[in-house]
Amino acid sequence: MFKTKLSQSRAWGEFYTLKLMHRHIGAIAVLILISLLSSLSGTSVDHTISNCWEGFIWGLADPVIGLDCLVGIIAIGLLSSVFVRGAAIAGCFVLAAILGIVIHSFQLNLPGTEIAIAISTIVFGTMLMLPNQPNFIVLALVGVSAGLFQGYADAQSIIGAGTMPLIAYILGITLTLFTVAMSAREIGSAMGMGEINRILPWKISITGFAFCAIGIVFLSNSII
Repeated sequence: MFKTKLSQSRAWGEFYTLKLMHRHIGAIAVLILISLLSSLSGTSVDHTISNCWEGFIWGLADPVIGLDCLVGIIAIGLLSSVFVRGAAIAGCFVLAAILGIVIHSFQLNLPGTEIAIAISTIVFGTMLMLPNQPNFIVLALVGVSAGLFQGYADAQSIIGAGTMPLIAYILGITLTLFTVAMSAREIGSAMGMGEINRILPWKISITGFAFCAIGIVFLSNSII
């Protein structure tokens, strides 16, 4: 009887985990759809932000408008699920993005932004395809670099924003980055990426290949 109850408990736990994972996947899929539709509709790259509300709304939207930036956030979340304290990696990514916005607000030049984002996307995709667990420090450094350039790239779209709208923009972008990264982390954990000496599921490998392809396309466009 005890075994039966234990089996039922495990089955319920697996069902709940699967249901939660599907919710996270659905949320990220909606964000990807928004990104694609925004790109097809020719959304203006530059935003005229005149108040805090506009700053907050554009802060929520900017990280998911660019497909190359969006897949980078998802990738860092998936890869961080390998580690018990992987949330710190996602946190460093978000903080680096905020630093990138600050750097741009002080009108400091950070060259090769689009190329750096494309290369980081390729690196993340390659890490997802590799059967071995990525190194914590290497992943953290790549995540910080990617976040720094992504924050700088997002801030380039702001035109004439004052101090308070800029703060609202940072709050919005932080919320989106953290939500997407942690949702991707939950998906990675549900798929068993956090197991020691794991063999990557074929779905994760395909995801890594797709991310590499997206990165290569954006890299070629940036170079041309």
